[in-house]
Amino acid sequence: MVGVSGGNGPLYTQAAQRLGLHQVTLAADPTQYDYLTAKGTEAIRSDTDNLDALIRQCSQLRATYDIAGIVGFPGLDESISVTVSKLCRHFGLSGPNPASVERCCDKLTQRQLLAEAGVPIPAYRLAENATEVESSAAEIGLPVIVKPAMGCGSIGVRLCRNVDELAEHTTHLLGGNVWGSSPRILVEEFAQGPLYVANLMGNEVIGITAYEFGPPPHFVVHESTCPAPLIDDEHQRIADASLSCLRAVGLGWGPSNIEFRWTKRGPVVIEINPRLAIGEPKLIRLAYGVDLVNEHIKLVIGEEWDLRKRHSQTAASRILVPDRDGILDWIDGESRAAAVPGVAEVEFFIEPKTPIIRKGDIRDKIGHVIAASPSPAQTRTILQHAVDSIGWSIKPFPTLGG
Repeated sequence: MVGVSGGNGPLYTQAAQRLGLHQVTLAADPTQYDYLTAKGTEAIRSDTDNLDALIRQCSQLRATYDIAGIVGFPGLDESISVTVSKLCRHFGLSGPNPASVERCCDKLTQRQLLAEAGVPIPAYRLAENATEVESSAAEIGLPVIVKPAMGCGSIGVRLCRNVDELAEHTTHLLGGNVWGSSPRILVEEFAQGPLYVANLMGNEVIGITAYEFGPPPHFVVHESTCPAPLIDDEHQRIADASLSCLRAVGLGWGPSNIEFRWTKRGPVVIEINPRLAIGEPKLIRLAYGVDLVNEHIKLVIGEEWDLRKRHSQTAASRILVPDRDGILDWIDGESRAAAVPGVAEVEFFIEPKTPIIRKGDIRDKIGHVIAASPSPAQTRTILQHAVDSIGWSIKPFPTLGG
């Protein structure tokens, strides 16, 4: 495995152990997550941004092990997805086409290909300086989404509703506050409507999840529900659009997730990601009994996967998000929430005395609660009961000289 992930990483470790595989993780910081110390795993400090170094590292490992397959986890951008696909190609292992993965990881290229294929997307412009951002927004019309051309987790993504917000966020992006260097910026029409994520394995749509966000201008996920509350026609239109997306970028191997906004003109594609989305494998397993991580690894090592659905439930996740900056004084209720019938998982990601500085993206979450039941209404009730059992307190940062 290349890279680390506090989201899906532990699931891959557990699946590898179930399948009798010895896991070796190549990571810039192998001490970052506890799951890398699990029995039957090995972690090696590596430069995951350097393909040649990873090839040398894998070649050395081949002297000791028979490498059955390679998977990876993106960091603040999708570059590791590209690297892993190239490693698989170099060593003759099963994996996606590197060119297809690269097309997905560059949001501009992705949009160009989707537009050429006639797939509905928001109007967009590429900008490289403040003047171009301003003129692009004027052409498209406010409000607009302003975001980096590469990246994930809603990092650097913001809804700009007026010229002041536009100027402020442009300065933030161009100042190297996201990558350390000035990026290419996408200015997009704000496609208004509920957001859905289609989860695919190969060319098969396994499930569609509905997402709810916190208040604008940021896009911080607060809740996700699978299956999404769609009528049959809406589900089919998203499924059809998903396959059109894969054809447009040449992707058809392994897992992918595609984000849509359901607008007045139907499903509009926000982006394609050539990997499993964080959190989705747990919801899909609870909703349908399909273990996407397990089946992905089986595909990687050359075994036949099994995507048959074994049951039908409604699964939902509530993300715990702080409402202010400061220092976490205390957080409790984990055991009370976990004891609520129907709750599948309760997890806190931070401990007391941790400083909290909200960034307006995926890094803001401090925990989650996941529940499942036979009906959407019952799942909502279970989830709310569990969340109401949890509490925390955040103290203001000490004042200078105080």
